[in-house]
Amino acid sequence: MPVSLSIKNVPDELAERLRKQAKRNHRSLQGELMAIVEQGAYGQGSLTVREAIDELGKIGKVSPYPNSVDILREMRGPI
Repeated sequence: MPVSLSIKNVPDELAERLRKQAKRNHRSLQGELMAIVEQGAYGQGSLTVREAIDELGKIGKVSPYPNSVDILREMRGPI
C-alpha cells in the first residue's frame, strides 16, 4: 500500500527552485519530488561522461564531440 510522505518547513527559496525544476522537466511538483526521491533511493542520477555530454548536446550547451582545449579555455574565462 502506498505511503504519503510530508516535508515540513521547506524554505521558500528551495520550494521555488523545485517548482522551476519541475517546470523544466515538464512535471508537477509532486512528480518532480517523486523523481528526486527515486533517484536517491535507487542510486540513479549519476551520469557517465558520455551521457552528460549527450545530455548537454541536446540542449545546445556542448557539441557532441567537444574539444577539451576549448572546454578548458571556456571554464577558465578571459585571460
